Amino acid sequence: MHIYDRVTELFLRPQPHHHFSLTSNQHIVFQLDTMSLRSLKYVDPRKVMRSLSPRITYEGRRSLKIAVEGCCHGELDAIYSHISQLERRNQYKVDLLLICGDFEAIRNPQDMECMSVPQKYKVMGDFHKYYTGEKRAPLLTIVIGGNHEASNYFWELYHGGWLAPNIYFLGHSGSVKVNGLNIAGASGIYKAHDFQLGNYEKMPYDSRSLRSIYHTREYCIRKLSLLPSNHIFMSHDWPQYIEQYGDTKSLVKRNPHFRRDVETGLLGSPPLMELLRTLRPEWWFAAHMHTRFEATVEHQGPPPRQPVRKPDGATTQRATTPSETQFLALDKCLPNRDFLEVIDLAVPEDDAPAQPASSTSAADELTLSYDPDWLAITRAFHPLLSTTRQQPPFPDEVDARALIAKEREWVLKNIPTNSRGEIPVMDYQQFAMTAPGPGTEGSDVQRQPRWYTNPQTVALCRMLDIPNKINPPPKSAGGPRH
Repeated sequence: MHIYDRVTELFLRPQPHHHFSLTSNQHIVFQLDTMSLRSLKYVDPRKVMRSLSPRITYEGRRSLKIAVEGCCHGELDAIYSHISQLERRNQYKVDLLLICGDFEAIRNPQDMECMSVPQKYKVMGDFHKYYTGEKRAPLLTIVIGGNHEASNYFWELYHGGWLAPNIYFLGHSGSVKVNGLNIAGASGIYKAHDFQLGNYEKMPYDSRSLRSIYHTREYCIRKLSLLPSNHIFMSHDWPQYIEQYGDTKSLVKRNPHFRRDVETGLLGSPPLMELLRTLRPEWWFAAHMHTRFEATVEHQGPPPRQPVRKPDGATTQRATTPSETQFLALDKCLPNRDFLEVIDLAVPEDDAPAQPASSTSAADELTLSYDPDWLAITRAFHPLLSTTRQQPPFPDEVDARALIAKEREWVLKNIPTNSRGEIPVMDYQQFAMTAPGPGTEGSDVQRQPRWYTNPQTVALCRMLDIPNKINPPPKSAGGPRH
């Protein structure tokens, strides 16, 4: 049975405690009957612990050089500086940066009042400089949310959008393409008690909703589960039991406080492991635990055949889902920590832009574009997007896929593409400041700000011909707040 039809059953009932022995470093095998997962197998660390950048290459194929960051915590200057140092030292050019949460898109001191962080740890960080135009991100940066964010700003861009020039937020969940590479992601962390609820949190946030707004919802997981396979998946949380696919003993030795959660099977997110097994991405990147960890998940059985849409609207079939997923979690940005690594990832041959034969870079014409499958899923599920505690019931998988197929035809018919069959994000969403930068808050510095109608969300909803449920302009006499 597909994850879509099992998602409520699997993740809302109490999770069993599974006990594992950490005394041996060989052949850890166990069966999770209630999760209906295949047996999980320990992989020899000599196979798993292969070095990453700039070492993985695709000879003769065009590729993107991708930097991956764990938790950002507002340290954009340090991250971009580190990438620049790597480029000079290794004589290469990084094309794309992925940041796996705790980004902290703080525009002004009032945004800090919308974060679930102890007061002594609230600092402005670097983002406001990129937001106001004082600085510009030197390369395309794609981010997801974690559990320490300015939730008011991320809610403005629930469906995704530009946080600042060249810095794109995938949304609470989302999928985009960069020169043919599919990049999907889920923001937030898993908490069972909020999983089945709607997005009820409203400004001003109280002490509970400041935390619950970070919690991943079933709505997002169901949408993501209906995507075709992708090249990259980003999450903040780790998938549950992922530690059993790597060097578990070393992980616990370096992080003794993980031992209890590892031994009881409580480390990580159950929905994310099911997504990993369903989507089978080539790479899965995560953060949250503030440690570096590698694993390899070997997939059993043949991959599902998936439709491929050509620019002319015709479809073919392919079965290109990889037989294994490489998992990499990274630390937070601090000196002498493993917070960033670089990989090379081949661009699908059909999507690589034409270049001279001597070139192996696919980034000369880097294009961030919408994923048509995600646009179709968003249209199909939009009537079920709840802004109250009550989440409407979901259709079964067969009906959901029928709805998506219908909406896919709508997308093909109504949203123009460029000559390469892409729907560039910049054709519909351009960055625009909503809240002011720092220095204008006056005596309200420690109050939560007013909410804003973000023109990027308005534009995306207009493109998809769906109502804006996220931050529609208020109908008060005072007019819209934007």
